[in-house]
Formats: sequence, C-alpha cells, structure tokens
Amino acid sequence: MDSGAASAWDRFAFVFLNAKVIGKYWPDIVAGFFTTVGLAGLVVICGLIAGLALALLRSLGIRPLNWLIIFTVDLFRALPPLVIIVLFYFGLPALGISMSGFVSSWAALTLVLMAFSEEIFWAGITSIPKGQWEAARSTGLGFGQTMRYVVLPQALRITVPPLTNRTIAITKGTALGSVVGVAEILSQASSAVSFSSNPSPLTLGAAAYLVLFLPVVLLGRWIETRFAWKR
Repeated sequence: MDSGAASAWDRFAFVFLNAKVIGKYWPDIVAGFFTTVGLAGLVVICGLIAGLALALLRSLGIRPLNWLIIFTVDLFRALPPLVIIVLFYFGLPALGISMSGFVSSWAALTLVLMAFSEEIFWAGITSIPKGQWEAARSTGLGFGQTMRYVVLPQALRITVPPLTNRTIAITKGTALGSVVGVAEILSQASSAVSFSSNPSPLTLGAAAYLVLFLPVVLLGRWIETRFAWKR
C-alpha cells in the first residue's frame, strides 16, 4: 500500500472507526440497543394482537363497528409514524395527557402496526372460500368454532409473508423515537457524535442495528419458508 492510500485509510479510520471514541461511547450504544429491543418487542406483540382482534371484530359483520374499524385503520395507515409520535408527545399534553417519549413511540408504532396487520389478517380471513364456512357450519360448528378451527389456521398461514415484512419494517421505525428523546440506538449515537465531534459512534450504531435486525430478517425468512403454503 503506497503512502497516499495509507494516508487516505488513516483519515477514514480516524473519522469513522476512531477506536478512542468508540471505546468511550460503546456502553451508551449498548444501553440504546437494549432500549430498542424492548421497544421493538412491545410494538410487535401489541400491534399484532390488536390487529388480529380488530380483524376478528370486523368479521362479525356489525356495520357501524366495521365503519369505525375501517376509519381507524385507514387513518393510521395514512399518517406517517413520525407525525403520530410527535402528536402524542407534544399534542396530548394540551389535553392533559402526558406521555414519555418511550410510551409515545410505543403507542404510535403499535397503532401503525395494528392498522397494517388488521388489513393483512382481514385479507387472509376473506380469502378462505365461502364453501368452507358453509361446510363447517353444516357440521354443527358455531361461528366462533368455525373461525377458530377452520378459518384462522388457514388464514394465518396465508398472512405469514406480508406480516413478517411489515413487522420488520415497523421495528426499524423505532429509530424515530430519537425525535422525542427515547435513548435508543440512534439517539445515543447522535448524542455521542455531538459530544465527540466525530461520527464514529454512528458507525457503531449502524453495527448495533445490524446485530439487532439481521437476525430478525433471517428469522422472518425462516418463518415464511416454514409456515407459508408450499407451492
């Protein structure tokens, strides 16, 4: 390696891979990593459960209730997650409701995932042929039993690929929590950059995101191949 190339690499390493800066701030990035894991886990669990609950309520066919569900789902599908987070954090205190940055981020991202997952679950439920409903009811099964034993097992398999993709996408949205002071990976890395005047913490943050989300992507792919319908 000639002196020019070595000099260029040294400059790059000093700016993006500064060992001194990384050594000082990596505990903060690790703390942000665990905050991100906790936030993402809560969002996924609550969002998917709420989405499935809305899809089941919608299947009851109560028209006013369905209108309300459709309006709610369309509203949170249309609004950007960042806008919802900001509205919850800065807007609700005007109504006497105060939320921490963590709770605001959790509530906003959960509602967005709920909206998208409800549509996915609903599409899965409505894709089951009407004849299967009629056949199940003719054997004496009630509506709830038909849904539980006949429709849902098939519908859930259909929804696996879009649900895994949407879940991965929304968990990456936890970085938006940095806007309202959630001490997740991006927030910790940005603060470290400000204090150190060196972008190396962002490199460390990017590595933390890879450590977190690469296994999630691989898990999602495994779930798709394991539980999706075989062609």
